[in-house]
Amino acid sequence: MRFIFVHGTGVRRERYDRLSALITTALAKRFPDASFVPCYWGGTHGATLSAGGRSIPGIDGTRAADGGPVAGPPDQEAAEWLLLLTDPLCELRVLAELPEDEDDGLGMPGVRSAGEMVAGLLTALSTELPSAEPPPAALPAAELPSSDELFVLLRTTGLDTHYGPALTEVAGSAEFGEACAVALDVPASREVATAASRAVVAAALAAAGEDALCTGDERDRLVDLVAGRLGGTGRVPGGRAAAVLGTLALRMTTQPVLDLWRGPITRNNVPKLGDILRYQARGGPLRDHLAELITGDADPAGPAEPTVLIGHSLGGIALVDLYALAAMEQSPLPKPELLVTVGSQAPFLHELGALTGLPPTATALPPGFPRWLNIYDRKDLLAYRAEPVFADDPRVVDYEVSSRQPFPVSHGAYWKLDAVYDRIAEEIEAPR
Repeated sequence: MRFIFVHGTGVRRERYDRLSALITTALAKRFPDASFVPCYWGGTHGATLSAGGRSIPGIDGTRAADGGPVAGPPDQEAAEWLLLLTDPLCELRVLAELPEDEDDGLGMPGVRSAGEMVAGLLTALSTELPSAEPPPAALPAAELPSSDELFVLLRTTGLDTHYGPALTEVAGSAEFGEACAVALDVPASREVATAASRAVVAAALAAAGEDALCTGDERDRLVDLVAGRLGGTGRVPGGRAAAVLGTLALRMTTQPVLDLWRGPITRNNVPKLGDILRYQARGGPLRDHLAELITGDADPAGPAEPTVLIGHSLGGIALVDLYALAAMEQSPLPKPELLVTVGSQAPFLHELGALTGLPPTATALPPGFPRWLNIYDRKDLLAYRAEPVFADDPRVVDYEVSSRQPFPVSHGAYWKLDAVYDRIAEEIEAPR
C-alpha cells in the first residue's frame, strides 16, 4: 500500500513538511508496511504576484508588512460614514446623552423649544415624499425636472424608494426624540438637524446597499438639502457628536484598517486565494503533475501496489477533476484503491458548474471513477458533502467528523483527529 497526500490551498514548503510528517506518522501506525510518496506542489504550481503586487491600489502608500510608516493619514470621513451606515442613529444617540443646555429663563408656556421645532419639521418631511413615478427614461441628471433638487438627486442616486422609510425610522426613534428634547437653543437644534439629516441619508444608503449609485459629493449634497429643510446646515465642523465619534470611527470601523493594510493583507492572502484562482484558470499543469506522480515509473497498467490518494481542500478538487477527466476521456491513468477528500469544495464547485472534469448536470460519476470517501466537518466553512450531490452513485461516501473548533481553525484540524485516519483505514479494509 502506498499513500499520496495532496495538500490544499495556501500551503508552502514549511507547512507541507509539518503536515506530511503528521499524516505519515498517523497512517504508519495503521499501515506499518505502507510507503508514502511526497506531493508538494505549492512551490511550482502555487500562485505568486508576478509583478510584485503593483496592481494593488495604494501599494506604495499603505503600511508596510513589517509595520513601517504610513504615507498618508487615515480617511476619517470614510470611517465616520461607515459607522453611520452600520448605525445611522449613532450621532443622535450621542447628542441625546450629552448634558442638557441650561434654560435661559426666556421660555414661554406653549412655545416649542428649538429642538421640538426640528422634530416637527422632520415629521412634516414625510408628507413631501418624491413621486413614485420614475424619471424620464434615458435622461441624464442635468436634464431631469429640477423643481426640487432633493427629489431629483434621490432618484439619480437610487435612494428615492428608501428615503421615506428612512425618514420614518429616524423621526420615530427614541434617539431623535431625546436629542430634540435636550436641544433648547438654536445652536443645539442646528446640531440635531445636522445629525438627523446624516441619519436619514445613512439609513437610505444602508437600505439600498449596492443598488445605490451615490458618490461622496452627492451624499453630502443630500445631507445639505435635508438639513436645510430642518433649519440646520449639512455639516457642522467640530460638532459635539463628531468630536466623540470621529476617533471611535477610526478605531472601530474596517475601512481605515483596510486602507492601511491593503497591501500586506493582499500579499499575505495570495497563497490561499491565489492558488484557487490560479487552479480554476490554469489547473492543467497541476493535474499533469499529479498524474505523473501517481503513474510513477510503472508500466501504463499502473503501479503494482494499491494506491490511496488523500487530497485536502484544493488538493481534493484537483484529484476529483483528474479522475473525472481520465474516466471521461478513457485515459490510462492508474485507478487508486481509494480516493479520499478532506475539507474539500469539489461537491460545491460541481453544483456551481465550476468543476472542470464533470458536466454540471451529472448526478453520478463516470464509469472508471474510483471509490470516493469525502470527510467533512460542518464547522469548516470550506467543507462540503458529496453524497447528496451524487445521490445516484454508490461509490461516493460522506463521513462527518468534529474537531470542536470554529472556522478557520476547523479547516486544518482534521489531521489531529484519530477519527479521520480510522475511517480511512476502515474504508480501505472494507470488503468489496
